Amino acid sequence: MPHDPLIFAPDGSVTRLRAIMAALRDPDSGCPWDIEQDFASIAPYTIEEAYEVADAIERQDWPALQGELGDLLLQVVYHAQIAEEAGHFTFHDIARSISDKMLARHPHVFGDESRDKSAEQQVADWEKLKAVERADRDQGGVLDDVALGLPALMRAVKLQKRAARVGFDWPQTAQVIDKIVEEAQELHEAKDTLTQAEVAEEFGDLLFVMANLARHLEVDPEDALRAANAKFTRRFRAIEAALASEGRTPAQSNLDEMDSLWNAAKTREKADAAR
Repeated sequence: MPHDPLIFAPDGSVTRLRAIMAALRDPDSGCPWDIEQDFASIAPYTIEEAYEVADAIERQDWPALQGELGDLLLQVVYHAQIAEEAGHFTFHDIARSISDKMLARHPHVFGDESRDKSAEQQVADWEKLKAVERADRDQGGVLDDVALGLPALMRAVKLQKRAARVGFDWPQTAQVIDKIVEEAQELHEAKDTLTQAEVAEEFGDLLFVMANLARHLEVDPEDALRAANAKFTRRFRAIEAALASEGRTPAQSNLDEMDSLWNAAKTREKADAAR
Protein backbone atom coordinates (compact mmCIF):
# COMPACT_ATOMS: atom_id res chain seq x y z
CA MET A 1 0.00 0.00 0.00
CA PRO A 2 1.19 3.60 -0.60
CA HIS A 3 2.96 5.22 2.34
CA ASP A 4 2.27 8.62 3.86
CA PRO A 5 4.51 11.13 1.99
CA LEU A 6 5.53 12.51 5.39
CA ILE A 7 7.62 9.35 5.94
CA PHE A 8 10.02 10.49 3.22
CA ALA A 9 10.11 14.19 4.23
CA PRO A 10 13.62 15.00 5.60
CA ASP A 11 12.30 17.86 7.72
CA GLY A 12 9.33 15.98 9.15
CA SER A 13 10.87 15.90 12.65
CA VAL A 14 8.97 14.00 15.36
CA THR A 15 5.80 13.91 13.25
CA ARG A 16 7.74 12.02 10.57
CA LEU A 17 9.12 9.59 13.15
CA ARG A 18 5.62 8.90 14.45
CA ALA A 19 4.39 8.23 10.91
CA ILE A 20 7.26 5.80 10.36
CA MET A 21 6.39 3.95 13.56
CA ALA A 22 2.71 3.79 12.62
CA ALA A 23 3.71 2.29 9.26
CA LEU A 24 5.99 -0.26 10.92
CA ARG A 25 3.12 -1.32 13.19
CA ASP A 26 0.51 -1.46 10.42
CA PRO A 27 -1.04 -4.96 10.74
CA ASP A 28 -1.38 -5.34 6.97
CA SER A 29 1.79 -3.82 5.54
CA GLY A 30 4.13 -3.27 8.49
CA CYS A 31 7.21 -5.12 9.74
CA PRO A 32 6.32 -8.53 11.22
CA TRP A 33 8.79 -8.08 14.08
CA ASP A 34 7.53 -4.61 15.02
CA ILE A 35 3.92 -5.75 14.86
CA GLU A 36 4.60 -8.52 17.39
CA GLN A 37 6.12 -6.23 20.02
CA ASP A 38 4.37 -5.00 23.17
CA PHE A 39 5.30 -2.82 26.18
CA ALA A 40 7.08 -5.65 27.97
CA SER A 41 9.13 -6.81 25.00
CA ILE A 42 10.26 -3.27 24.17
CA ALA A 43 11.07 -2.23 27.76
CA PRO A 44 14.55 -3.87 27.84
CA TYR A 45 15.51 -1.94 24.69
CA THR A 46 14.32 1.29 26.31
CA ILE A 47 16.59 0.69 29.30
CA GLU A 48 19.51 -0.26 27.05
CA GLU A 49 19.13 2.89 24.96
CA ALA A 50 19.13 5.07 28.08
CA TYR A 51 22.43 3.51 29.14
CA GLU A 52 23.88 4.07 25.68
CA VAL A 53 22.98 7.76 25.99
CA ALA A 54 24.84 7.86 29.31
CA ASP A 55 27.81 6.08 27.72
CA ALA A 56 28.07 8.63 24.89
CA ILE A 57 27.98 11.45 27.44
CA GLU A 58 30.67 9.73 29.53
CA ARG A 59 32.87 9.48 26.42
CA GLN A 60 31.95 13.05 25.37
CA ASP A 61 31.18 11.67 21.92
CA TRP A 62 28.67 14.28 20.75
CA PRO A 63 27.94 12.81 17.28
CA ALA A 64 27.26 9.48 18.99
CA LEU A 65 25.07 11.24 21.55
CA GLN A 66 22.92 12.62 18.74
CA GLY A 67 22.36 9.12 17.43
CA GLU A 68 21.75 7.62 20.87
CA LEU A 69 19.21 10.32 21.76
CA GLY A 70 17.43 9.48 18.51
CA ASP A 71 17.35 5.82 19.51
CA LEU A 72 15.93 6.78 22.90
CA LEU A 73 13.30 9.03 21.30
CA LEU A 74 12.30 6.10 19.11
CA GLN A 75 11.56 4.14 22.27
CA VAL A 76 9.16 6.84 23.47
CA VAL A 77 7.45 6.90 20.08
CA TYR A 78 7.28 3.09 20.07
CA HIS A 79 5.57 2.90 23.47
CA ALA A 80 3.23 5.74 22.50
CA GLN A 81 2.20 3.94 19.32
CA ILE A 82 1.45 0.72 21.22
CA ALA A 83 -0.52 2.69 23.80
CA GLU A 84 -2.53 4.54 21.17
CA GLU A 85 -3.40 1.28 19.39
CA ALA A 86 -4.65 -0.13 22.70
CA GLY A 87 -6.64 3.02 23.49
CA HIS A 88 -4.61 3.89 26.60
CA PHE A 89 -3.14 7.29 25.65
CA THR A 90 -1.43 9.08 22.76
CA PHE A 91 1.90 10.76 22.10
CA HIS A 92 0.17 14.10 22.59
CA ASP A 93 -1.07 12.94 26.00
CA ILE A 94 2.54 12.12 26.97
CA ALA A 95 3.78 15.56 25.87
CA ARG A 96 0.91 17.32 27.64
CA SER A 97 1.44 15.37 30.87
CA ILE A 98 5.15 16.12 31.12
CA SER A 99 4.58 19.77 30.18
CA ASP A 100 1.95 20.13 32.90
CA LYS A 101 4.28 18.43 35.39
CA MET A 102 7.16 20.80 34.58
CA LEU A 103 4.91 23.81 35.09
CA ALA A 104 3.60 22.47 38.40
CA ARG A 105 7.06 21.59 39.71
CA HIS A 106 8.67 24.91 38.79
CA PRO A 107 6.43 27.56 40.40
CA HIS A 108 9.56 29.71 40.85
CA VAL A 109 9.86 29.91 37.05
CA PHE A 110 6.28 29.66 35.78
CA GLY A 111 4.39 30.86 38.86
CA ASP A 112 4.55 33.40 41.65
CA GLU A 113 7.30 31.89 43.80
CA SER A 114 10.64 33.64 44.13
CA ARG A 115 13.63 32.31 42.18
CA ASP A 116 15.86 33.37 45.08
CA LYS A 117 16.59 29.88 46.38
CA SER A 118 19.54 27.50 46.35
CA ALA A 119 19.72 24.36 44.25
CA GLU A 120 19.42 22.36 47.49
CA GLN A 121 16.23 24.20 48.44
CA GLN A 122 14.83 23.59 44.96
CA VAL A 123 15.47 19.84 45.35
CA ALA A 124 13.68 19.89 48.71
CA ASP A 125 10.71 21.77 47.22
CA TRP A 126 10.62 19.33 44.29
CA GLU A 127 10.39 16.39 46.67
CA LYS A 128 7.55 18.07 48.58
CA LEU A 129 5.62 18.55 45.34
CA LYS A 130 6.20 14.91 44.40
CA ALA A 131 4.90 13.83 47.81
CA VAL A 132 1.70 15.78 47.20
CA GLU A 133 1.36 14.16 43.77
CA ARG A 134 1.77 10.69 45.31
CA ALA A 135 -0.92 11.47 47.86
CA ASP A 136 -3.24 12.62 45.07
CA ARG A 137 -2.68 9.28 43.32
CA ASP A 138 -3.46 7.37 46.52
CA GLN A 139 0.19 6.42 46.82
CA GLY A 140 0.56 7.41 50.42
CA GLY A 141 3.25 4.88 51.28
CA VAL A 142 6.76 6.28 51.55
CA LEU A 143 8.15 3.71 49.10
CA ASP A 144 5.13 3.37 46.83
CA ASP A 145 6.42 4.86 43.56
CA VAL A 146 10.06 3.82 43.62
CA ALA A 147 10.13 2.08 40.26
CA LEU A 148 10.68 -1.69 40.27
CA GLY A 149 12.43 -1.53 36.91
CA LEU A 150 15.35 0.60 38.11
CA PRO A 151 18.81 -0.96 38.29
CA ALA A 152 18.99 -2.64 41.68
CA LEU A 153 21.78 -0.43 43.03
CA MET A 154 19.99 2.75 42.00
CA ARG A 155 16.71 1.50 43.46
CA ALA A 156 18.43 0.66 46.76
CA VAL A 157 19.61 4.26 47.09
CA LYS A 158 16.16 5.63 46.25
CA LEU A 159 14.47 3.33 48.77
CA GLN A 160 16.92 4.44 51.46
CA LYS A 161 16.46 8.11 50.63
CA ARG A 162 12.71 7.74 50.99
CA ALA A 163 13.05 5.95 54.34
CA ALA A 164 15.55 8.56 55.55
CA ARG A 165 13.00 11.34 54.98
CA VAL A 166 10.86 9.90 57.76
CA GLY A 167 13.81 9.29 60.08
CA PHE A 168 14.55 5.64 59.29
CA ASP A 169 18.29 6.02 58.82
CA TRP A 170 21.59 5.84 60.67
CA PRO A 171 22.53 9.36 61.73
CA GLN A 172 26.29 8.77 61.43
CA THR A 173 28.34 7.40 58.54
CA ALA A 174 30.44 5.45 61.04
CA GLN A 175 27.37 3.39 61.95
CA VAL A 176 26.91 2.42 58.30
CA ILE A 177 30.55 1.34 58.05
CA ASP A 178 30.16 -0.72 61.23
CA LYS A 179 27.17 -2.45 59.65
CA ILE A 180 29.18 -3.19 56.50
CA VAL A 181 31.92 -4.79 58.59
CA GLU A 182 29.31 -6.81 60.47
CA GLU A 183 27.56 -8.03 57.31
CA ALA A 184 30.85 -8.90 55.60
CA GLN A 185 32.07 -10.82 58.65
CA GLU A 186 28.81 -12.76 58.90
CA LEU A 187 29.00 -13.71 55.24
CA HIS A 188 32.63 -14.76 55.54
CA GLU A 189 32.03 -16.89 58.63
CA ALA A 190 28.85 -18.57 57.42
CA LYS A 191 29.50 -18.99 53.68
CA ASP A 192 30.53 -22.63 54.03
CA THR A 193 27.41 -23.59 56.02
CA LEU A 194 24.81 -21.68 53.99
CA THR A 195 22.92 -22.77 50.93
CA GLN A 196 23.62 -20.87 47.72
CA ALA A 197 20.29 -19.07 48.09
CA GLU A 198 21.25 -18.00 51.63
CA VAL A 199 24.67 -16.81 50.43
CA ALA A 200 22.95 -14.74 47.74
CA GLU A 201 20.62 -13.24 50.35
CA GLU A 202 23.47 -12.31 52.69
CA PHE A 203 25.44 -10.85 49.80
CA GLY A 204 22.39 -8.80 48.83
CA ASP A 205 22.22 -7.44 52.38
CA LEU A 206 25.87 -6.41 52.12
CA LEU A 207 25.32 -4.65 48.79
CA PHE A 208 22.29 -2.86 50.22
CA VAL A 209 24.34 -1.45 53.08
CA MET A 210 27.09 -0.47 50.63
CA ALA A 211 24.48 1.52 48.72
CA ASN A 212 23.56 3.20 51.98
CA LEU A 213 27.20 4.16 52.55
CA ALA A 214 27.29 5.70 49.07
CA ARG A 215 24.27 7.81 49.97
CA HIS A 216 25.85 8.97 53.24
CA LEU A 217 29.04 9.90 51.37
CA GLU A 218 26.98 11.66 48.66
CA VAL A 219 28.43 9.33 46.03
CA ASP A 220 26.37 7.98 43.15
CA PRO A 221 27.13 4.23 43.39
CA GLU A 222 26.27 3.62 39.73
CA ASP A 223 28.76 6.31 38.65
CA ALA A 224 31.37 5.06 41.11
CA LEU A 225 31.06 1.46 39.90
CA ARG A 226 31.05 2.58 36.27
CA ALA A 227 34.32 4.45 36.90
CA ALA A 228 35.77 1.42 38.66
CA ASN A 229 34.81 -0.76 35.69
CA ALA A 230 36.52 1.66 33.33
CA LYS A 231 39.64 1.71 35.49
CA PHE A 232 39.76 -2.09 35.64
CA THR A 233 39.34 -2.32 31.86
CA ARG A 234 42.05 0.27 31.26
CA ARG A 235 44.60 -1.41 33.53
CA PHE A 236 43.86 -4.93 32.33
CA ARG A 237 44.36 -3.79 28.76
CA ALA A 238 47.73 -2.42 29.86
CA ILE A 239 48.58 -5.91 31.13
CA GLU A 240 47.54 -7.38 27.78
CA ALA A 241 49.61 -4.82 25.88
CA ALA A 242 52.70 -5.46 28.00
CA LEU A 243 52.43 -9.21 27.48
CA ALA A 244 51.66 -8.82 23.77
CA SER A 245 54.91 -6.90 23.34
CA GLU A 246 56.62 -10.15 24.33
CA GLY A 247 54.41 -12.27 22.12
CA ARG A 248 52.35 -13.64 25.02
CA THR A 249 48.77 -13.48 26.31
CA PRO A 250 47.41 -13.34 29.88
CA ALA A 251 46.71 -17.08 29.67
CA GLN A 252 50.46 -17.59 29.20
CA SER A 253 51.30 -15.50 32.26
CA ASN A 254 50.61 -15.97 35.97
CA LEU A 255 48.98 -13.98 38.76
CA ASP A 256 52.22 -12.62 40.24
CA GLU A 257 53.42 -11.30 36.90
CA MET A 258 50.06 -9.81 35.97
CA ASP A 259 49.77 -8.22 39.42
CA SER A 260 53.17 -6.59 38.89
CA LEU A 261 52.09 -5.30 35.49
CA TRP A 262 48.86 -4.01 37.05
CA ASN A 263 50.82 -2.06 39.65
CA ALA A 264 53.05 -0.64 36.94
CA ALA A 265 50.00 0.57 35.01
CA LYS A 266 48.60 2.06 38.23
CA THR A 267 51.87 3.92 38.89
CA ARG A 268 51.91 5.31 35.34
CA GLU A 269 48.34 6.54 35.67
CA LYS A 270 49.10 8.33 38.92
CA ALA A 271 52.22 9.90 37.40
CA ASP A 272 50.26 11.07 34.36
CA ALA A 273 47.54 12.52 36.60
CA ALA A 274 50.12 14.43 38.65
CA ARG A 275 51.54 16.21 35.58
